[in-house]
Amino acid sequence: MYNHIIWDFDGTLFDTYPVMAKIFKEALKEKEIEEPLEEIVKQMKVSASSALRYYEKKYHIDNDFITKYKKRKKEAELELSRPYEGIKEICTYIHSTNRKNYLLTHRGESSIQLLKKYDLYDFFSDFITSKQGFERKPSPNAINYLINKYNMIHSESIMIGDRDLDLLSGKNAGISACYFTEGNDKNNYADYTINSFEQLYSIV
Repeated sequence: MYNHIIWDFDGTLFDTYPVMAKIFKEALKEKEIEEPLEEIVKQMKVSASSALRYYEKKYHIDNDFITKYKKRKKEAELELSRPYEGIKEICTYIHSTNRKNYLLTHRGESSIQLLKKYDLYDFFSDFITSKQGFERKPSPNAINYLINKYNMIHSESIMIGDRDLDLLSGKNAGISACYFTEGNDKNNYADYTINSFEQLYSIV
């Protein structure tokens, strides 16, 4: 049994990639640039910052474009982003059984706002966002901070995410890693792989 469950945000708790990619595609289209939505999603799943670097290099987009995109994205996400099916139920279950959920994301305050909007905030014991300034995943620093703060036993702790860097941050901290995918792909860094959150009940 896992007593400490650490969650990634984008692509794990919330289905945000389609929203981010749609806004980005629309912004590119205004500059008469056509880019497949699937390719934008693929780049976003590496990380939002690396996606911006990729397209900055590919299309020579400027800071004004990036600033406008980020503003539109922030507005759209708060309106359109939703938690994945089953997230509220599993977070409620973990909380109700006297165990702890934690958030670990590269995002800022928007992650907290969305958790509050969908009545998930109270099921979490702590929140690591960009605000704290920890080294980015796959660095284990943020997880090690949580481990020390809450006296976690490594074997009772697990990181859940949808990308290599999420899983590696967990493995680098010496805890288990669970890979969430909407497909049937596997991940070499995962101790568990799920494609629906109902499957977590048999793990945590």
